[in-house]
Formats: sequence, structure tokens, C-alpha cells
Amino acid sequence: MEEKGTLYFLCGKMGAGKSTMAKQMAAEQRAVLLSEDEWLSTLYPNQIHTFEDYQKHARLLKPLIESHVQQLLRLGMHVVMDFPANTKSSRSWFLQLSEHAGANHRLIYLNRSDEQCLRQIQKRRISEPGRAAFDTEEVFHHVTSFFEAPDDTEHLHIIEK
Repeated sequence: MEEKGTLYFLCGKMGAGKSTMAKQMAAEQRAVLLSEDEWLSTLYPNQIHTFEDYQKHARLLKPLIESHVQQLLRLGMHVVMDFPANTKSSRSWFLQLSEHAGANHRLIYLNRSDEQCLRQIQKRRISEPGRAAFDTEEVFHHVTSFFEAPDDTEHLHIIEK
């Protein structure tokens, strides 16, 4: 019987370290890494200036990659998606991706305090000046207002880190 891949996806507030963890997971699991930030900046250069712009373009991106991810999983490849799984709705989409491919999944939950995230965002503003306009405390609080921690009712394989 052919082995299916595993879909890894991440949940955590802005600044929790999702992208860093995604890169680490991809290396550890010898997995394909798909980064939402990279896809968005390539497909929609200079078009994302607000959180609403991000939401609009992120919605456009999902149908584009669904079949691609499912095909990789069916081929037995592991896939790490550096896309936020920060709401029940978004996590449901990841779960459907893996189920439709007959693959396993793992949700990596980076449970960090607001203070930890804000410290990391401040460091990122310095190391990545291009993100400084978006990486603000105001944006953090706005984005965090949508955050929903995962729970057992979602039937996910959760790994808390």
C-alpha cells in the first residue's frame, strides 16, 4: 500500500514564530515548504498594504494551491504550510485538504503570550525593515482579535510547542 504524506500546518498569534518553525519542520521532515507570504508577494506584488488587502488576496490564493497540496500528499510527500491556521474556519480548511488527499495531518500550536509575540515583532521590525509598516502593536492587536486557540472539538492532531 502506498504511503501518504503528512500535512503540517501552524497556529499561533502574529509574532509567535510560525515561519521560523515552518522552516525547521520542513527541514526535519524533509518536506515541501509552502509559504503564504512568498506566494502572496510573488503573485500580488505591492498590492497588500492593509489587513483587509491581506485577507482578500489570501482568499484568492487558497483555491490555487489546494489541488497542488493534495497531489503532493497523495504522492507520499510531506508538506509544511506556512499559512496561518489561527481560526476554526482556517483549520477546517487544512483538515479538509489532508482528508481529501487521504493523508495525515499535524497542527503545530505555538502557544505564546501577547508579550512574547510583541517582543518578537519588535525584533522582526529591526531585522526585516520591509515589514515595519505591518509589524506594529496596533496591527498585532487587530489580528489577534480574530485568533482562536485550537481545541479538542476540532478533531485535530495537535502538537503544542
